[in-house]
Amino acid sequence: MIIHAPRFVRVITGNFARAITLYPFVFVREKKDKRDKVLVNHENIHLRQQQELLLIPFYLWYLLEYFVGRMKGYNHFQAYRQISFEQEAYAHEGNLTYLKQRKFLAFRKYVKM
Repeated sequence: MIIHAPRFVRVITGNFARAITLYPFVFVREKKDKRDKVLVNHENIHLRQQQELLLIPFYLWYLLEYFVGRMKGYNHFQAYRQISFEQEAYAHEGNLTYLKQRKFLAFRKYVKM
């Protein structure tokens, strides 16, 4: 379910992202983002990742990869982009049929820790 929640997205992401996925919801900053097929696909990839790992392990892994990136000296954006979940989502967001052929735990291909 996609929910238009501009303040929520700004507060949770520090005004960094257009959307955030918190299973089972996708929150978007702009109403038009609900119709952005690439953005929605990106967030749906995150929904699948969250289903596979369950919520708490997903968020712990996500934060661990982010903090490892920061400890390596990456800035916020670089640390965010090196997270395996984000790498998978960005790599396949333009492929609107990706989730139909995606293998279980496919994000592991992008893990670099």
